[in-house]
Amino acid sequence: MTAGNNGADTPENDDPFGYLYRSEGGEGGAAGPSGDGAAARQPGVPRTSYNQVRTVGQRQYGQQAPQQVTYGQQNAHYAAPETLPGGDRTRSVPAPGNGGPEPRRGRNGLLIGAVAVVAVVCIGIGVAMLTNGKNNKDTAGKPGPTAGDTVAPGDKPKKPAPGKLPKQDAGSLRLDGGATTAKDVPGARSPGGTYVGGMSTPGAAATWTVDVKAPGKYKLWVGYGVPGKDANLTLNVNGAADGRPINMGNFAHAPEGSWEKGWTRTWSYVQLNKGTNTVKLSCESGNQCDVNLDKVWLARR
Repeated sequence: MTAGNNGADTPENDDPFGYLYRSEGGEGGAAGPSGDGAAARQPGVPRTSYNQVRTVGQRQYGQQAPQQVTYGQQNAHYAAPETLPGGDRTRSVPAPGNGGPEPRRGRNGLLIGAVAVVAVVCIGIGVAMLTNGKNNKDTAGKPGPTAGDTVAPGDKPKKPAPGKLPKQDAGSLRLDGGATTAKDVPGARSPGGTYVGGMSTPGAAATWTVDVKAPGKYKLWVGYGVPGKDANLTLNVNGAADGRPINMGNFAHAPEGSWEKGWTRTWSYVQLNKGTNTVKLSCESGNQCDVNLDKVWLARR
């Protein structure tokens, strides 16, 4: 190609949209010797119109023609899923209980299980607290075993019960100096209504012999009756010379002369020794001795 001669197929003479209306054989519709249609062009001759016009989009270049498929026949390149390695994934799964896999538990199942565990723990703690509190309440204030005590397994140590203090009916006391038993006045608290009368005679006495396990000061209680007025006797412990009077007032507020309504009681401290002691009530000079005796007993202070 020389200067001034650009040839027949220069970009200036080429129609950029020529491919839309060219025939398949080339620009002129007739193939040249090379088969590309370039021989139909002559230098200096204007382009002629093409008689084969195609609608835009009718031809799809660069794509393969669609294959014709006959329905009812399988494609040679198609393989069913069940023929591939791994088996059929569309196969139905047996229901639980018929050999199939168990379904997974959801969040609800996990939540219910957690709540059940917490409830069991709380109940166990509550039962332990109640049982412990009951055991503490049962043992509160109770003394434990002391040295020398023998406690069998399962036994609770027992606190020694205090021995009962002596109590004596007046009718069984030793009587002296004109004192005697009687039953004429009703209301005496000794068995059978027996009491000691005749104490108004000077020198009359009733003596009680009593044993105690420990020395110390005790309350001596005396049951008596008076005819609606105050009285007193002399109290002597273990033969001491300094006997003192014991007050026997009309504490029942009986009318004067009413022995039946004058039954009451009084007390006085006495110092006793371990073992045998004697307690004597007597009518001495200066005493008001109009009194009947029905009971004597000891009490702790």
